[in-house]
Amino acid sequence: MHIGVTVRNMGTQATAETMLACATAAEQAGLESVWITDHIAIPPDDAEGSGGCYTDTLTTLAWLGGATERIKLGSGVLIVPYRPKLPTLKQIATVQALCGERLLLGVGIGWMDPEFRALGVDRHQRGRITDDTLAFLNECFSQDEVALNGQAFLFKPRPAKPPVLVGGAAPHALRRAARYGDGWLPMVGDPAKLAEPIAAYHAMTEELGKPRGTVTVMTGLPLGDVAASQALLEQYAALEVERVVCAMRYEDVDSYHARLDTLLQVIA
Repeated sequence: MHIGVTVRNMGTQATAETMLACATAAEQAGLESVWITDHIAIPPDDAEGSGGCYTDTLTTLAWLGGATERIKLGSGVLIVPYRPKLPTLKQIATVQALCGERLLLGVGIGWMDPEFRALGVDRHQRGRITDDTLAFLNECFSQDEVALNGQAFLFKPRPAKPPVLVGGAAPHALRRAARYGDGWLPMVGDPAKLAEPIAAYHAMTEELGKPRGTVTVMTGLPLGDVAASQALLEQYAALEVERVVCAMRYEDVDSYHARLDTLLQVIA
């Protein structure tokens, strides 16, 4: 089972020096992946913890990819309906091509009403927009020539398609992951709550005649208790979870290193 960690691309930690130091530390520690989150327009009354400061997800992953060599680059998650379809797919392909095909594309439909209002997007259409974009993503990464709005064009660069991991809860996210994605990306704290939806997800992919989808879990671990953290990871492994992404809370680079050291004890 792979282990990934988050890097804060928000708040006071969202500086070039801090993000690079944290991502580099995770790579040097031998972890599989680093993950960042996605917000575009935080309203003033919901800015606690971030001050409303978030660096752009795909831009930040491209930058981190240029500064690292091996570690995979995860979006946890990119809010698909916030963005125009074709330019976003071009960005995704570019990050994937320039960063050595290390992108793990976590995607979601979003939830924050003020962001949808700021972007002029109908929140009630977010599922339809996401499905349409993911269907087109699969088309673009499967052939050089595609068409949009009646115009054929070449979709290049066309590297290997990054794994598309659909975030969100059952049942809607499961159906979307089965139909358009390569895996499911739930955010959960209790492994016991995963057995039933994982079984349902695998049944959906089988019904569609698709390969068995993977499961990546984003969660917090009680790193102050090594034994308890190890027990949780064992439960996720028993469910055949492919990857656990540990959410890291920290104030600065030193505290990030301290959290990493504890995590390494857990997975040793």
